[in-house]
Amino acid sequence: MSGGGRPARGAILAFRWRMKHALLALVIAWLALITDRVATGADVGAGRAIAGACATCHGDSGISVVPNAPNLAGQPAIYLADQLRQFRTGKRPSEVMAVIAKPLSDTDIDNLAAWYASLEIEAKVK
Repeated sequence: MSGGGRPARGAILAFRWRMKHALLALVIAWLALITDRVATGADVGAGRAIAGACATCHGDSGISVVPNAPNLAGQPAIYLADQLRQFRTGKRPSEVMAVIAKPLSDTDIDNLAAWYASLEIEAKVK
């Protein structure tokens, strides 16, 4: 401690450094858990079978066929699963997607996400 009963500047900086790294480790562990939840047990083939209902807007190969629907091919499974769950609960509002996502189970969502994530896409510069 320095004069006046206050901790030395070096001790404060060391404490901050440890806290930042502890928080970073916690975030990484959390991401690993939720990523594993989507990846574990997901059935790409089952997702492909369910995806037929999505093709009207998102295309047979996950490339959108309507202007206001996003491409799904190649998107990370964790992102797709999260978005579908948000549509299902109403946290992300969309009249169309709420109707489509409402009957999907968590397994269905994980399978759909795995299917679209498995599709490889290639970007070309015009």
